[in-house]
Amino acid sequence: MDQLRRYAIFAAVVEAGTMTGAAKALGMTPSAVSQHISQLEALLGLTLLHRSTRRLNLTEAGEVVWQGCQSLQQTLNQTELRLAEVRDSLLGEVRITAPVGMAGQPLARALSPLLQAHPGLCIQLIADDGKRDLIAERIDVALRVGTPPDSTLVARRLGQTRMILCAAPAYLARKGTPRSPADLLDHEWLASDLLGGALAFFDEKGQAHRVKPKPRVQCNNVLPLRQFTLAGQGISLQPEGEIAEDLAAGQLLALLPDYRVAPMEIHAITPQREIPEKVRRVIEALRRYFADGVGNLYQR
Repeated sequence: MDQLRRYAIFAAVVEAGTMTGAAKALGMTPSAVSQHISQLEALLGLTLLHRSTRRLNLTEAGEVVWQGCQSLQQTLNQTELRLAEVRDSLLGEVRITAPVGMAGQPLARALSPLLQAHPGLCIQLIADDGKRDLIAERIDVALRVGTPPDSTLVARRLGQTRMILCAAPAYLARKGTPRSPADLLDHEWLASDLLGGALAFFDEKGQAHRVKPKPRVQCNNVLPLRQFTLAGQGISLQPEGEIAEDLAAGQLLALLPDYRVAPMEIHAITPQREIPEKVRRVIEALRRYFADGVGNLYQR
C-alpha cells in the first residue's frame, strides 16, 4: 500500500509541476512529498525527476512511470463506473433465498412487475427451508418467517401472515369438528417445526388458550403438511393466502373461527445495512406486496 501511495504522490507532482503544488493539493509538506519521491526512486533504482529551481522534468524512466500512472487512473475510473452500476443501477443479478412455500407464487407475484420494468435485472432464487450462509454464498436477501435471528445480519420487516387452522371435510366427517383449542388434543395434529410444539390460541377477549397436541406428522415445511391435510390425515395451521383457493373450493375448512393464533412475521435479511440499489428495489417490491396482504398474505 505504501508503494501505491508513492505512485499517487508522484502523479500529483507531475500534474502540479512542482513539489510545493503537489504538497498543497495533497495536504502534505513539500519535504514529505520529496521524501516519498526519493523513496520511490530508491525502490526502483532509477531517477524519475530532474529537479531544478523552477520546475521538474521527467526522465525517461519517469515518463514510463507517468504513463503507468495514467493507465492505472483510467482503470480506477472504469472500476468506479462499474461500482456505480453495482450500487445504483438495476442491472445484474440479485440472489434470493426463501422458504419453499414462499418461493413460488408469492415471490413471482411480488417481483414480476419489477422484472418487467427492468429487463437487465436477473433473479437467482434458492428455495430452501434451511438457514443459508449469506456471506459465504453471496446471497443478497434471505426471506425469513418468524422471529428474525439475533445476529450481525440486518433484518427488515416486510409484513405478516395470518395462520388458519384447517382440515379437509373427509377428516372432519371421520373425526368430528373441534370446538375449542383443548379439543385438538384428541385430533390428528400435523405439525410444522416453524411453529414449535406449544400453540397459543386467543379468544375474542384476548385471553390465551395454550395447548400442545402430539404430532402425528411433523415437517419443516408447510407444503407437505398441506398435502397431508388435503388428504384428510389431520389438522394443520396454514398461511391464509396460500390456502385461499382450497378454502373457496371447499377442499379445506377453517376451524375455530372464534379463536386466532399470532400472525407470523416476515423479514428480509441482508448481510449488511448498506445495500445496492437493485437489492433495495427488490426489498421494496417485497414489502409492498406483503404489506398489502397483512392479515391475508399472498392474496392480491
